[in-house]
Amino acid sequence: MFKKINYTIIIVLFSAQFIFAQKINHEFRGVWVATVNNIDWPSKKNLNPTKQKAELIKLLDQFKDLNFNAIIFQIRPTADAFYNSSYEPWSAYLTDSINSPPKPYYDPLAFAIAETHKRGMEFHAWLNPYRVLINYKNTTTKPLALLKEKPDWFLNYGETTYFNPGVPEVRTYTNKVVAEIVQNYDVDAIHFDDYFYPYKIANEVFPDADAFKNFGGKFYPNQIDNWRRDNVNTIIEELHTTIKSIKPWVQFGISPFGVWRNKADDPTGSNTDAGQTNYDHLYADVLLWTKKGWLDYILPQIYWQIGHDKADYKTIAEWWIKNNYNTNLYIGQAMYRLGGKTDEAWKQKNKTEIEKQLDLNRSLPTIKGSTYFSAKSFNKNAFGINKILKENYYQHPTLPPLTNNKASFFPAPVSHIKLTKIKGRKYQLSWKKLPENTAKEAVKFLVYKFERDEAMAINNPSKIIALTGETHINLNKRDLKKRTTFVVVPVSRNNNVGEGEVFVY
Repeated sequence: MFKKINYTIIIVLFSAQFIFAQKINHEFRGVWVATVNNIDWPSKKNLNPTKQKAELIKLLDQFKDLNFNAIIFQIRPTADAFYNSSYEPWSAYLTDSINSPPKPYYDPLAFAIAETHKRGMEFHAWLNPYRVLINYKNTTTKPLALLKEKPDWFLNYGETTYFNPGVPEVRTYTNKVVAEIVQNYDVDAIHFDDYFYPYKIANEVFPDADAFKNFGGKFYPNQIDNWRRDNVNTIIEELHTTIKSIKPWVQFGISPFGVWRNKADDPTGSNTDAGQTNYDHLYADVLLWTKKGWLDYILPQIYWQIGHDKADYKTIAEWWIKNNYNTNLYIGQAMYRLGGKTDEAWKQKNKTEIEKQLDLNRSLPTIKGSTYFSAKSFNKNAFGINKILKENYYQHPTLPPLTNNKASFFPAPVSHIKLTKIKGRKYQLSWKKLPENTAKEAVKFLVYKFERDEAMAINNPSKIIALTGETHINLNKRDLKKRTTFVVVPVSRNNNVGEGEVFVY
């Protein structure tokens, strides 16, 4: 017999005053999935869509098993698209021919989002704002049509073609690209990495003099650096407005280069000696963006080891803690360096540099999680780091941090919980969620399991048996004992939780 407990006054009070008043742990556990040059997915160009899907499912299952809760997926590496875009061509990294859709047709972005959400994970759509062609002199793919239609929008620097950040029409165009994604796809975030103005190339001047003359305004002719920063500031503010005007719950996150400014150049900078910095070389004034509240999170890429003589991990992490201005702070971890052939710190097995950095992060409560570059590093699995993460750091599922501090969305409890025998010793626990407006919809669920006479403490992560985007989980007969209690807690798009519903076997 399966018995669903009906709520009584006692149960409601118990739920509200004891169970659901408890604080649930939140931690960002993300991984970058790079598509440029087929770094992480798909494994090669022009792979059959069936194999593309299988590779992606395998990748998502790997990180679900490690109890990660976010995928940062590159959908626009070079003014191209891993989705059906009205503005840009299908990516050559997908089909080996720019503007050729997959055959047989499917939409990789829609598929990736659905599979990510099914596993209870967030999907962060990663875009590069300015890069157009890598190694433009030797490209073998059909060029972007806009290169001929709007030549003033573009310039070449080094071997790469870029959108010119100083042209106002470029900002308008970029906003349209992002708006289309947010409107048409159920993304949880729009994510930019560290590439704004490109990293400096020795003895080569960035060729934006004409744009400066035409659009420099109050900055012309003597403040080109401030003008460049203003260009980036403007597009960040505009994109924030664009995203929030369409779907207020969609996050906007930036993963900047680790060092904002060196202290030698600015007394408010970090005690570092980085060769290039966000503010002075990439023209990215990240602190202004956090002060203005334009970002939901920052994820600085601190890719150096603890004790580095020019850019010490601990020094940089502590600097961001003092300068995040209440924006959610996560750290970008250099998983790709672990077990490498260069710095000795990354060759150490016990403890590994990643473990040391995670220990430091968790001693600094302002840091709310980590993201690793990149997915393929987990296939390398240097020093057995996957098992170390699973057993010592990510033993249990958890929710990403709360976002959108200006508006909290609390979903209604689930209903109609039932336990159904599937076949043999297989059972399914299922429930229904209430139809609500999109903002307050329950999009994922935490499922807890408590044994007989065990306190129902949802702040105990060891009792979580599932974090899922589906409205059911499968169980084995051995999971069911007399008076086993399950609690299903609904979670909204900004990771607020509603009251749980209780089911007793």
